[in-house]
Amino acid sequence: ETLIDVDNSALGCVNVRVGFHSGPVVANVVGSRNPRYCLFGDTVNTASRMESNSEKNRIHCSESSALLLSGTDMPILARGKISVRGKGDMKTFWVNEL
Repeated sequence: ETLIDVDNSALGCVNVRVGFHSGPVVANVVGSRNPRYCLFGDTVNTASRMESNSEKNRIHCSESSALLLSGTDMPILARGKISVRGKGDMKTFWVNEL
C-alpha cells in the first residue's frame, strides 16, 4: 500500500484501477502553441472502457491483450464476459492474478 501522505496516514492510501487493450492506433501531434502527442482510434476507446470497468487495485485487459500475454509468465485470470458500453459483450481478463 502507498500512503497519500507519509506524514498523515489518516488520509489513507492511493488506489488505482488499470485497464488496457492492444490494437492499431493513429498517432499525431495536435496543436501548434501547445503541441501534444495524441493517440486516436477504437483501440484507445476500448482501453478506456477496460479501465472504467476495472476495480480498484486491479489490472483489467481485453481478450486481444490477454492473448499477447499468454506466452509470458504473467498470470492471467478470466473475468468472463462483461457488457462494455459501445462495444457489447466482451470477454475480459484480470492480469497478475491467479
